[in-house]
Amino acid sequence: MTEYCVVLVTVGSAEEGQRIAQALVGERLAACVSVVGPLSSTYRWQGEIVHEQERLLMIKTRAALFGEIERRVTQLHSYTTPEVIAVPVTVGSTGYLDWLRAETQPH
Repeated sequence: MTEYCVVLVTVGSAEEGQRIAQALVGERLAACVSVVGPLSSTYRWQGEIVHEQERLLMIKTRAALFGEIERRVTQLHSYTTPEVIAVPVTVGSTGYLDWLRAETQPH
């Protein structure tokens, strides 16, 4: 497992994205959360094909924190089954990764 990852979470509004981002960065679970969008999502939910406007959270963090991030996002999220998936960071600039590590350490 790589030390760092980007966790992807879709949310229903910019406000919800900012609220979750504030909590994760404030609690040092993430060094940075980018709120991207709006974007158009198409998916199957409860037997129906749904088209929604959403925002995408790109949560930059340490892989070891994924479980805590998943728990916190689930607590704060309005969706019954929020998307919380991690993509490993296999390489990155040394300065950025040093900053990411420092910002996700308890003080």
